Amino acid sequence: MIDKHGFRANVGIILVNDEGRVFCARRCGMSAWQFPQGGIKRNETPERAMYRELREEVGLAPDDVEVLGATKGWLRYRLPKRYIRYHQQPLCIGQKQIWFLLRLLGGEENVRLDLGDEQEFDAWRWVDYWEPLGFVVPFKRSVYERALHEFADFVGQMWGVAERDAYASPRD
Repeated sequence: MIDKHGFRANVGIILVNDEGRVFCARRCGMSAWQFPQGGIKRNETPERAMYRELREEVGLAPDDVEVLGATKGWLRYRLPKRYIRYHQQPLCIGQKQIWFLLRLLGGEENVRLDLGDEQEFDAWRWVDYWEPLGFVVPFKRSVYERALHEFADFVGQMWGVAERDAYASPRD
């Protein structure tokens, strides 16, 4: 679903383990690492889209996670011009995302990257909470930073995660 401003509705997932580390996955055949994310289908709520994407991309079911929170509103980023498909209508210039913070309840043995129609990721790992700011593609960095900041106090209270100052992003 693309809104009248050209932003595609999307969900993002920050999955945290019992050590306060977050799940990142590598795009198939690429060196790009990111959080799971995906589009919201027509007549689908953000929460339903999140559970669908979680199953398709990570192989986890609702019983495998606990929802700890969601961003208060949409977080937006624009696509670089080279990624905009000008020949497609409606024109998509970027994404607007609701981000969810999830806690893995069971063991990581349920993680499977091959359940979706098209496998998006070929590897995964746990990383320190702020670490993704150092490796996510630059045009998504501000959204990652805003989502991580929105959940930082909660994650810090639960797992004692250090403040962001300890993890300067490459542009700092």
